[in-house]
Amino acid sequence: MSHDAMNVLGSTLAPCSYDPLTGYYRDGCCNTDEHDQGSHVVCAKVTQEFLAFSLKRGNDLSTPRPEHRFAGLKAGDRWCLCARRWKEAFDAGVAPPVFLECTHQRALDFVTLEQLQSCAHGTVNKP
Repeated sequence: MSHDAMNVLGSTLAPCSYDPLTGYYRDGCCNTDEHDQGSHVVCAKVTQEFLAFSLKRGNDLSTPRPEHRFAGLKAGDRWCLCARRWKEAFDAGVAPPVFLECTHQRALDFVTLEQLQSCAHGTVNKP
């Protein structure tokens, strides 16, 4: 994991969320490395539509999983999503808004900057 990770805008990666604590490493950031098979690199504000979409795809993000330090998500929570799942949701018209400053540059291996920008939430307020 790099401490000088870059976001999709080419600047230093900003934290995504500390409550709930997100990230592949549960460090609040969408950091990644070769061990992160799911590429949890897109910082998004999850919506009910996205949570339902993800559940239909076999990934229940609403149910708490304490063994994975996961409290379960509700609409409005910020979370580091798998880039492929976000792209699937984008293609289906249910992509949640993203925070570009908090989205790791590795997301660009899966989606375009234009796709992310079309769903940009705006500036980062609080992680």
